[in-house]
Amino acid sequence: MADETQEAGGIHFPFPFTPYAIQKDFMAALYQVLEAGKIGIFESPTGTGKSLSLICGALSWLRDFEQKKRQEEERLLEAGAPTSSDGLAPALGLPSSCRGSPGTPEATGEPDWITQFVQKKEERDLVDRLKEEQVRRKKREERLQQIRHNAKLRFAAKRMRQEDEETERLLRLSSEMLAAGTEPEPVASGEEELVLAEYESDEEKGVPSGVDVDEDDLDEDHVMKIYYCSRTHSQLAQFVHEVQKSPFGQDTRLVSLGSRQNLCVNGDVRKLGSVQLINDRCVEMQRSKHERKSITEEEEPTRRRQRQEPRATCPFYSHERLQLLRDEVLAGVKDVEQLVALGKEARACPYYGGRFAIPAAQLVVLPYQMLLHAPTRQAAGIRLQGQVVVIDEAHNLIDTITNIHSMEVRGSQLCQAHSQLLQYTERYGKRLKAKNLMYIKQLLYLLEKFVAVLGGNIKQNPNTQTLSQAGTELKTINDFLFQSEIDNINLFKVRRYCEKSKISRKLLGFTERYGAVLVPSMEQPKLSGFQDFLQSLQPGATAAPATPAEAEEDRSPRPASPLMHVEGFLEALTTANQDGRVILSRQGSLSQSSLKFLLLNPAVHFTQVVKECRAVIIAGGTMQPVSDFREQLLVGAGVEAERVVEFSCGHVIPPDHILPLIICSGPSNQMLDFTYQKRGLPQMMDETGRILCNLCNVVPGGVVCFFPSYEYQQQVCAHWEKSGLLARLTIRKRIFQEPRKANRVEQVLLEYSRCIKHCGQARGTETGALLLSVVGGKMSEGINFSDDLGRCVVMVGMPYPNIMSPELQEKMAYLDQTLPRAPGQARPGKALGENLCMKAVNQSIGRAIRHQKDFASIVLLDQRYASPAIQAKLPAWIRDRVEVKATFGPAFAALRKFHREKAGLS
Repeated sequence: MADETQEAGGIHFPFPFTPYAIQKDFMAALYQVLEAGKIGIFESPTGTGKSLSLICGALSWLRDFEQKKRQEEERLLEAGAPTSSDGLAPALGLPSSCRGSPGTPEATGEPDWITQFVQKKEERDLVDRLKEEQVRRKKREERLQQIRHNAKLRFAAKRMRQEDEETERLLRLSSEMLAAGTEPEPVASGEEELVLAEYESDEEKGVPSGVDVDEDDLDEDHVMKIYYCSRTHSQLAQFVHEVQKSPFGQDTRLVSLGSRQNLCVNGDVRKLGSVQLINDRCVEMQRSKHERKSITEEEEPTRRRQRQEPRATCPFYSHERLQLLRDEVLAGVKDVEQLVALGKEARACPYYGGRFAIPAAQLVVLPYQMLLHAPTRQAAGIRLQGQVVVIDEAHNLIDTITNIHSMEVRGSQLCQAHSQLLQYTERYGKRLKAKNLMYIKQLLYLLEKFVAVLGGNIKQNPNTQTLSQAGTELKTINDFLFQSEIDNINLFKVRRYCEKSKISRKLLGFTERYGAVLVPSMEQPKLSGFQDFLQSLQPGATAAPATPAEAEEDRSPRPASPLMHVEGFLEALTTANQDGRVILSRQGSLSQSSLKFLLLNPAVHFTQVVKECRAVIIAGGTMQPVSDFREQLLVGAGVEAERVVEFSCGHVIPPDHILPLIICSGPSNQMLDFTYQKRGLPQMMDETGRILCNLCNVVPGGVVCFFPSYEYQQQVCAHWEKSGLLARLTIRKRIFQEPRKANRVEQVLLEYSRCIKHCGQARGTETGALLLSVVGGKMSEGINFSDDLGRCVVMVGMPYPNIMSPELQEKMAYLDQTLPRAPGQARPGKALGENLCMKAVNQSIGRAIRHQKDFASIVLLDQRYASPAIQAKLPAWIRDRVEVKATFGPAFAALRKFHREKAGLS
């Protein structure tokens, strides 16, 4: 269908078809939030075209913004000076002295002629800057137009790649010829890479601290852009495909960002497997390239004597090819897979090609991690100042920020890191400078104290150490530092040393060289001397040899150095104080025990995002309860209440296409109370089985039943099998259970779908299938049970989180201390447990309705759902239609009537 231009609130929104009324409302509200520079919390149920509304609403605003900016530029250039004191002047980079009336001598403390001179100079500088920007923009647009329409330019990168391959082949031949005439160097010279370079802290060098990266690629000014992020790469790819199909698909400069692990096209680096190893290797290769450029002719002979083999540089990192790849990226909308394919063809790095394209891009698509983690954001070249951020699928945003900034290190990793570091020091101690030895000793001391605080001994095998004290202990950071006896060590300096010296990378190379961690061959060679000693220190060294299949599984991907996990823990300890806790988990043996850093206040890491950005949109299909976002994220980040705008739209389905029921008692009048104390009672499990038997008799197709946990699901199924209820259920529906292993989910769903399709065609006694799932499991998010796959969704009980969890208890106590308690409302800590429960419920029951013509019934089994406070936390499109049934008879009658009436629609 041809693109249509829709008008809502006086604004024109291009749209690929006639939008629903709620989509028009969504786009108009989104436009106003972006224009006013506010924080928007947007809820649009799945199936209502949320992605397309986001695309067309946000890009329409960006189109108008750019048009206004150009008009303002032209006006300024024609006049040679600013003509207005407001409007877009700040966006154009207008100095504050040029906005508003000229300062008076009394206000500025300067004579009139000085004030006027300064103002005139700033105005001239602004005009010059605008002219330069216009020239750059014109060149970029001409270049992209040529790439889009000129096949010769499109293949320039391919020609360059062929030339480079030929050059590399000749160089390789020359190297082989030279190597043939040289004598092998001593073994020690091959270990130069493993020895730490002389270390000087930034304070000693007298330079400001910062990330050691080449900033040449970031010189270009960043245009106004929209950063769109979501949780998974599949969700991001789906969004990019929606952009391609939208009216903006041809002209939008879009960049898809990802991690090096997803974008790297260098086979030697990719096979490292671990994200940390790939990152370190990539950075090391770039540093090698820059160091090689800086070597003078006088230094070259000396370096050749010192080391025969120079460090490798990445063949995919060529500035000329990266510029061509950047232009290809901006010339057409591409997802991550298309970007990788393009990188392979052009023999240019997609990671850096995408990074080079960020400044000129209008829409940047990236995963949560890259936006919400400040060091990752900085490393990727992302600048949020004055930009727009859209966070989609944001129902778990608070948990995501918490998990990104929490870190756990196990006892076995602490012992491995200590033994490896100790042997490294014994091997190279005489070649290390005093500063390196000092920091290594501090690291060894830290590791020893971390093990001691868990109740273990660093000198013994962690697998065989049984801890006298078991359980979980929770400490503030200061208390943990005192108890560990490490409060006299400057952790900030130690962390900085680890970051700058790359000691974990050196340690990994050392252990791999001597077989201390990994033995790549399935046939283990006989170790001797030092190697044998190192191997004997590793936990599990005397274990039985693995089978070939296990060995193959263990070999890929390569694990990161245990010291990398310790570094992550140190980073967490030094980034938060009153907002963090350390959990000491003692679980029998030392190897199973762990230290975990828990972040209590996610707003700490969200503050920079909301302060720097022009506007932030937090969007999702089910955002209720919204209070969590306001109180835990926005208020904590210093956002004023008037800057927050909430928007929630209904569903596109007709009101009679959904039947939400709250059932308080079962067929035998057993009150439905699935609290932890009562849900395991035989009568409760029997009543649940009888309700499902009745539902399966009247509901066609698929029935999806959610349980609070895997353990309870298994307990109920085992009870049904003994009582015969399972056999009764299988008469009408074939039963499937959600698997614990993620790699089996797709197979179970495929069989479930085939069964429903077959039953629909056969018209026998078996009318479909019953899928027993778990709240928070693989099938409660991201899986669509549309049409016959989910004609009824049943929620057994309320999936409250484990109230005995030390993490949850501490979080609740923290909220009680830091958040105000509204009159007549529950304590913030208690509300947290309820909100977590209802978020999980809303995600699960939203699986059924996926498009305008879909229909389904939703059954909530627990009398607690009848509470008005609980119902208020359901999505509006369900809450407005929910019916509370005190007894089962009327509920069953309503269900039978609903599905009989809808049978003709399917």
